[in-house]
Amino acid sequence: MARKAATKRSADQHEYPRMQLRRANWTNLNGTWDFAIDATAQWTAPDQVEFDRTIVVPFAPETPASGVEETGFFDAVWYRRTFATPKLKNGERLILHFGAVDYEASVWVNDSLAARHEGGYTPFSADITDLLDGDGAGGAQTIVVRAFDDPHDLAKPRGKQDWQLEPHSIWYFRTTGIWQTVWMEVVPQTRIASLQWTPCVREWAFDFSARVAGPVPDGLKLRLRLSAHGKELTHDAYSLSDREILRRIALPDPGIEDHRNDLLWWPDRPNLIDAEIELLDGDGEVIDRVESYTAMRSVGVDHDRFVLNGRMVDLKLVLDQGYWRESGLTAPSDAALRRDVELVKELGFNGVRKHQKIEDPRFLYWADKLGLMAWEEMPSPYRFSQQAIERLTREWLAAMARDISHPCIICWVPFNESWGVPDLPNVAAQREFLRGVYHLTKSFDPNRPVIGNDGWEMVVTDIVAIHDYERVPDNVTKRYARTKGNLADLFKYERPGHKQLLLEGCPYENRPIMLTEFGGIAYSKDTKHTWGYKRAATPREFGKQYGDLLAAVRAMPLFSGFCYTQFTDTYQEANGLLYMDRTPKVPIKEIRKATSG
Repeated sequence: MARKAATKRSADQHEYPRMQLRRANWTNLNGTWDFAIDATAQWTAPDQVEFDRTIVVPFAPETPASGVEETGFFDAVWYRRTFATPKLKNGERLILHFGAVDYEASVWVNDSLAARHEGGYTPFSADITDLLDGDGAGGAQTIVVRAFDDPHDLAKPRGKQDWQLEPHSIWYFRTTGIWQTVWMEVVPQTRIASLQWTPCVREWAFDFSARVAGPVPDGLKLRLRLSAHGKELTHDAYSLSDREILRRIALPDPGIEDHRNDLLWWPDRPNLIDAEIELLDGDGEVIDRVESYTAMRSVGVDHDRFVLNGRMVDLKLVLDQGYWRESGLTAPSDAALRRDVELVKELGFNGVRKHQKIEDPRFLYWADKLGLMAWEEMPSPYRFSQQAIERLTREWLAAMARDISHPCIICWVPFNESWGVPDLPNVAAQREFLRGVYHLTKSFDPNRPVIGNDGWEMVVTDIVAIHDYERVPDNVTKRYARTKGNLADLFKYERPGHKQLLLEGCPYENRPIMLTEFGGIAYSKDTKHTWGYKRAATPREFGKQYGDLLAAVRAMPLFSGFCYTQFTDTYQEANGLLYMDRTPKVPIKEIRKATSG
């Protein structure tokens, strides 16, 4: 039987899952669901399933927070719950949303198939209005979800999920089934389905796009208001002749740079611009209304430096894998997501590299609001095949579409350390795939840098991103105390990780060079069951090793940024600055001093 699991995440109606397109009339469906493990995927329809326990959604069954805590191999899981539908009127529709279900999801409502989705890190939804019993007038409705997730499948994007029975090395427990919020909302028949914001700092404007779902009546208009710090910035209305609208929204230019800074988004001044978007019918009546937000900021590279809003910024990132001991990939609460953002900043960093995880949108919201830059990285498959190509490409596009409007995201990372493309130096098809995804990413979003393959064996990239777990600070100094005159030797002869840094044809000139994985200093009282790239015997020794290594890296003019491994311990990997429960191993002020210099 399921054990009792306490969580704040199951019932809080204020934690809207999609903060850049939010409505008032919604219902959180997290909480206790009926549950069954289908170890060999023998059941194919809801009426075959023997629900023999319960689970707390949205926690994966491998986690203690779910109340199940089954970590073995199984191919499929099933969920069931009933809900009372709100009364629908005037052609309103009921949309069912899933934040993420790993890996292949099938959803039935009242025994009718409502949706299928493939991809463990991206959202999907279904209009379930026509499947409701009672013509939408209320009453009990039943949702059943099947998640198929072959634990041995290496051709799907799986990130750090282990294919062995027990976690080993740098891989951890698997995540099966629902692991982000399930929710529903009442929407009008004609409604705003999606929004996208692209800031244009030089023009002091936004490129704004929206898509409308449902019938498009004559005279339909979209009205947009932007405001910041309680003052209206712009207010206008636009006629719609079809389902999509694209407009450049010019803001009043304050002229003086100090006044511009009142609107620019910076990590220490994360100014957000609030948006209200309404659809108006031909009579001027509001038929849909959503709230959103955006920010005025630009990112890019200028020769060998990263620039934010046209100014050179040294990136001080920390590798963040986003795991919690009791709840796995799912944060135990929204407060835990916010606290992680606050802790990263308190440690002296100005950003995170979200490693092998497409993070919950609520984390990105808090990063936007509190001022933390983020690199978004696609979870890797571990086998190269046509199926892997199709899966990664499809899910990467969906992830970018979900997150493209978040100002905190400053870089896209589709590949890490040649995972999924393990023979890049010798197989042309793998190099072409990497190039293709890089250029696809640039075409989808030309406004952010893209790292083709973070770590080594770079084929094409906007930032030369090096992984080097050298243990001795003096050796770091010797390796990277380079000038532009002898950089060729670095990229020709040095082999951190025993890998060639740049493959033939990949230039390094006029590109920022960053050390994007290093450190990995482990401290843990449990020395038998934990590991790290280098181990400290005491907290004092841990703090000294961290300070010495950071001093060596910061002293290198070659680097325009760094990313330290890592933010917290992750199960057996004890490389964190904090324990897995977010307790610091040495005082935060000491870590901050070493990080910031």
